[in-house]
Amino acid sequence: MNISRWAAVAALLFAWPGLALAADFDGSRLSPLWGVPFAGLLLSIALMPLLAPSFWHHHFGKVAAAWTLAFFIPFAATFGPSVAGISLVHALVAEYIPFIILLTALFTVAGGIFIRGNLHGSPALNAGLLLIGAVLASFMGTTGASMLMIRPLIRANDNRKHSAHIVVFFIFIVSNAGGSLTPLGDPPLFLGFLKGVDFFWTLQHIFPETLFLIGSLLVIFYLLDSWFYRNEGVQPVDPTPDTQRLGFDGAFNFGLLAAIAGLVLLSGFWKSPLVFDIYGTEVGLPGLVRDAGLIAITLLSLKLTAAKVHADNQFSWGPMAEVAKLFAGIFLTIIPVIAMLKAGVSGPFGAVVSAVTRPDGQPDPAMYFWASGMLSSFLDNAPTYLVFFNTAGGDPQALMSTLAPTLAAISAGAVFMGANTYIGNAPNLMVKAIAEDRGVKMPSFFGYMAWSGAVLIPLFILMTFIWFK
Repeated sequence: MNISRWAAVAALLFAWPGLALAADFDGSRLSPLWGVPFAGLLLSIALMPLLAPSFWHHHFGKVAAAWTLAFFIPFAATFGPSVAGISLVHALVAEYIPFIILLTALFTVAGGIFIRGNLHGSPALNAGLLLIGAVLASFMGTTGASMLMIRPLIRANDNRKHSAHIVVFFIFIVSNAGGSLTPLGDPPLFLGFLKGVDFFWTLQHIFPETLFLIGSLLVIFYLLDSWFYRNEGVQPVDPTPDTQRLGFDGAFNFGLLAAIAGLVLLSGFWKSPLVFDIYGTEVGLPGLVRDAGLIAITLLSLKLTAAKVHADNQFSWGPMAEVAKLFAGIFLTIIPVIAMLKAGVSGPFGAVVSAVTRPDGQPDPAMYFWASGMLSSFLDNAPTYLVFFNTAGGDPQALMSTLAPTLAAISAGAVFMGANTYIGNAPNLMVKAIAEDRGVKMPSFFGYMAWSGAVLIPLFILMTFIWFK
């Protein structure tokens, strides 16, 4: 984007109504037009790979930066450099940096494990690998399970003529639904754990929903993959040679994965009065220890993993760089959107918040399920979870007892519906990038949504009538 276009965007933003509202940052007084840079970034992610694939491949980071500046330049001019700086530091220090450190650690450590041997991707084997990934996801996180399992799954199917549907269902099952049973599985549940929700609460309260969703998806996948397998067959030559037995290279990284899980749990259980103020953002000692430990684990894995393991895994930093750049823009341009949601019924999105409450004043679990879920499909699902957690009262003891159906609906919506789009959950975009790096022709942004709309939405409707009515 050239300078003249930057100026045009900035001028347009300054001309919008409702910009010059106050000296402070009050989400209830913002115009919805503040969300345009965020919407523009999402549309860029959706459309530019289709309309300008070469430009997007080489300049997606610049596009994300352009939309970010299109928000921050008028934001700083309207509310002052101090408010803009505080918001920027909070988004980076409290949210983006810990997020990307954890993601990098999981990406690096899982990328240091090579599952040796050539599996042949039959429908039964593929369904089995998806099931294993789903079980692992709740204990090593959707990101860790995705990074560990996606490479052997792609390699097992590298002689298939069509394999994009396999990766799509992998995102549905392993990168999202599988992470619903413990706070280790997905960031929204971890935030709930930090707020006081018991570690095993989701396991006890949304296990039937999880079993139904994963079981249904596995059945649908098996039938669909069997059709592809029968009708389109496999290539005459398998690109991956057969080996005598299966095994693991770089197996010590399993220990590092356990250490990552331990650090994440420690930061939740450990309460320390020591807090550092970084330009208005409080950073606790447990979080700093966790992040320092994750960086150390990342460096240790890189140092100890043999170069051959990385080569066999076709490990590269491309997928991680893509996620880091795009999510930097998402985390920053989302600032006014989250502020407007947090403003509740008095904010620009008050209709969304009001919709989750019944006429008698009681929360409506079905509406909480769909509201938290649909917003999690396009916004980061962790802050979306917190918005509706607080909308429902924010008292963990009440939410775990008398309002248990509401908390179950919020938890299920935030985790399950992150699968609706590529940007609903970070592993989605990482899996897509890895698959494309391996030559799999993945659906476009809207093409993927056609898959999720056809497969997931009917299942979510059934779940609403069974559990959240």
